[in-house]
Amino acid sequence: MAKTRCSTPGISLISPPPHHDIYSIEDLAELIYDLQCANEDAKVTVKLVSSTGVGTIASGVAKAGAGGILISGGEGGTGAAPMSSVHHAGLPWEIGLAETHQVLCRNGLRQAVTLETDGKLMTGRDVAVALLLGAEEFGFATAPLITMGCRMMRVCHLGTCPFGVATQNPELRKRFIGKPEYVERFMRFIASQLREIMAKLGARTVNELVGRSDLLKMKDGSPMNLSALIGFARNIHFQPEARHDFALGERTDARLIQDHVHLTTTDRAFGTLLKGERHIQAQGCGGQSFGAFLPKGQSLTLYGVSNDYLGKGLSGGTLSICPPVDAVWNENDTLIGNVALYGATSGYAFIAGMAGERFAVRNSGAWAVVEGVGDHGCEYMTGGRVAVLGPVGDNFGAGMSGGIAWVLDAGETLGNRVNGGLVKVRPVTGIQGAELRQLLELHARHTHSRKAMDILADFDLWLPRFKAVISDEYLAYMKEAQQHG
Repeated sequence: MAKTRCSTPGISLISPPPHHDIYSIEDLAELIYDLQCANEDAKVTVKLVSSTGVGTIASGVAKAGAGGILISGGEGGTGAAPMSSVHHAGLPWEIGLAETHQVLCRNGLRQAVTLETDGKLMTGRDVAVALLLGAEEFGFATAPLITMGCRMMRVCHLGTCPFGVATQNPELRKRFIGKPEYVERFMRFIASQLREIMAKLGARTVNELVGRSDLLKMKDGSPMNLSALIGFARNIHFQPEARHDFALGERTDARLIQDHVHLTTTDRAFGTLLKGERHIQAQGCGGQSFGAFLPKGQSLTLYGVSNDYLGKGLSGGTLSICPPVDAVWNENDTLIGNVALYGATSGYAFIAGMAGERFAVRNSGAWAVVEGVGDHGCEYMTGGRVAVLGPVGDNFGAGMSGGIAWVLDAGETLGNRVNGGLVKVRPVTGIQGAELRQLLELHARHTHSRKAMDILADFDLWLPRFKAVISDEYLAYMKEAQQHG
């Protein structure tokens, strides 16, 4: 699981950490656009929790360019969830699904998205009801898990599952009795029951029943008035030709022939559409998500400034941001915006200037150098290395459970800036000094940073001025790894 999540085995995680790249529908539209650039043929689906007003949010999601919307009910969920969330978060999927389908239909948006639902669907009858309320796709998790032997002890996060499902304990795993055939048989039962219901309703295909809420009826004597759920019947479903047009063929990187280019702020997610090994030099202003998801073998060097979300999801590539060549530049000037390297998994980033807030938030593997950061630097970081050659803002290292941040603490003020919830400030010792020097050498090579070259010219004198910000768990992990070679 740690490998899947690009985190370090044995290191605690804050789950889930906040999504600091989404504060509005506009932010969501940017993320959808970035993902679409990473895979032109993908259908981006957005998951929403069933709640009052979810239909209005779903309309914004559809306008933002999503290809699918998932309405998740409050009855399902992980066995590691807090009990307050288990009992008090989310409404039944039926309510959120009905509202979403109706609002999308009334706003002419229903044909542009597929509508999915989940949240403890257990029978073919549940699927039939979901169809009639407007869903086209259905998610199953709890029921198939039970067919594999789960008994919902809700200790998934403790590794003590007595049925051997969610545990790494070899003795407990011996108790696991599940087989793929059990899930296959269960899903065949679901399909069989759904076919029986469809036959009673006179429907030959599933699509005939999408949105046919007029086929639902309230039980006699029901204490609840459900007329709002079943009084709206429109058989409208997804039409591929109605999908949002992102005009990806008109992007600068889609038409790029030479390895030199001038950028403006409208060049969003530049580099994400590049194919094969490319080494691009650019000038100007990189737009939102410059170098997002850049893979190994590709590098971007920008002489200028860049907006928010630089290197989002960096996946092995190299980003270098240097001051503009035709401008007077001070070492304390800001080169890039907020939330750089959000969710980066590997690769390198070298910024020869200051960064905004939340630099390297949720970084799990990238190595980076920056010459100063705003508030909340290295927030929720789980891996990788970050060297800061200048001032840091408040709340540095909040929720940081893995990785190392080396900070040049010339004024001895770092202790007042660090969030000590998980990390501590320590001297740079042992192999860390060699790693830091190697990273600074790469920074100087890629950006010609005067600050990096000054430090490298007398590294032994500068090294004691650096401090390492690292968690106890990660420090223990590194010591154990060194002992075992």
